[in-house]
Amino acid sequence: MSINDAILSKLRAVVGKEHVLTSDLDRFGYSYDSSPIPLTPANKPELVVRPRTTAEVSAVMKIAFEHGIPVTPRGAASGRTGGTVPLQGGIVLTLDRMTDILELDEKNMMVTCEAGVRTMDLYDFCARKGLFYPPDPASWKYSLIGGNIAENAGGMRAVKYGVTSNYVMGLEVVLADGTVLKTGGKSIKNVTGYNLTQLIVGSEGTLAVVTKAILRLIPMPAKRGVMQVFFPSLDDGCNAVHSMLQKNIVPSVAELIDDVSLEAVSRQRNLKLDPATKACLIIEVDGPDEASLNQQAEAIAKVVAENNSISFRVAQSQAETDELWAIRRGMSSAVAATAPNRLGEDISVPRDAFPEAVRRLKELSRRSGLRIAVFGHAGDGNLHPSVLCDLSDPEQEKLAHEVVGEIFSIALAVGGTLSGEHGIGITKKPYITDALGEAGVAALKSIKQALDPKGILNPGKIW
Repeated sequence: MSINDAILSKLRAVVGKEHVLTSDLDRFGYSYDSSPIPLTPANKPELVVRPRTTAEVSAVMKIAFEHGIPVTPRGAASGRTGGTVPLQGGIVLTLDRMTDILELDEKNMMVTCEAGVRTMDLYDFCARKGLFYPPDPASWKYSLIGGNIAENAGGMRAVKYGVTSNYVMGLEVVLADGTVLKTGGKSIKNVTGYNLTQLIVGSEGTLAVVTKAILRLIPMPAKRGVMQVFFPSLDDGCNAVHSMLQKNIVPSVAELIDDVSLEAVSRQRNLKLDPATKACLIIEVDGPDEASLNQQAEAIAKVVAENNSISFRVAQSQAETDELWAIRRGMSSAVAATAPNRLGEDISVPRDAFPEAVRRLKELSRRSGLRIAVFGHAGDGNLHPSVLCDLSDPEQEKLAHEVVGEIFSIALAVGGTLSGEHGIGITKKPYITDALGEAGVAALKSIKQALDPKGILNPGKIW
């Protein structure tokens, strides 16, 4: 339904005239996210609404539900699969004004905040009290907590500390009809009814609008140490991580980088690498004191030596730590600079299948003729293969999308799945039945129907 003047007036009465954006420029600015989906006029919302409170979100949803208006919830739009692209126009409901950290409960080690709080701001706020919020998506400097919850965001520390869902204790959400629902709470054990909290986490804004969250914290590690290891092959790097975990050596970060990615970074940062280097591991460990870090470093040094490491380096200062991290932190931009276009994907496989998945990805690259840069979170099986291509060439565009489909097939073939942290959104919709089966998709649709009977919340996503 088109939004007429009467509906517009109602929305302005709820949030204030200045927080209902109607200009072409504003609407264009809310028509895309960080995914590679082409910009089209069809994806422009009719208007953008910026509520400040849960009550305002509820009132907006009641209006939308009454008139059958599509609503696309939005945070910082850092998502990579089109989750906040408004496919059916309507309202973009952005939560970026809901920025309050409401309570830091030090005794229970929990924090309550609104959906629009930046991940980095929440981390810093808790850290000042010696408490640690571990999830660290690559977009943590600007991504918002509500978006992290909607996508079940991960990050580099997931190998030791898990992902967003491991820290969400309770939520305040607004359903499609404007009903305000509170789930979970501060009780560590809670099996009262269905686990609605975890149902909402990762639902990509299709079931409810997250407005507040109760998040679990842990004590901040006193010390951190960083290591950089080079290997003559990807297999050696993969096997080294596998060996560490089997020996109960659990780093907080274990990032694997292939030769294509290393070449891109070395060119951009003018780094000189041993020609024999074909893979790199960036490893971070943490603990209560320097002795603990040294003990872990010695154990890791032994494991990587057993797996043919070319070099092993431990940072001795903050400057060296920054230097060692430079390769990983510059990865995405460096890889993107090597080709006109980069289709960056996100697949997740069992830990023991990680080496096989990497081998198959490299074989796919050789067979297709398109370069595929491979890097990712080796410790938890989350890979980010990037297909390097030129989408202005129709033949190469067709081939690149076929290669992306084969990447998903590889993940499923080794017992993995389509996404570890980016979600399904628009870009992975064609493959959802392959991953879940007809019965799985039907179950998802039945839940959607129960919570959003008119189908107005983030329509066109997931399936």
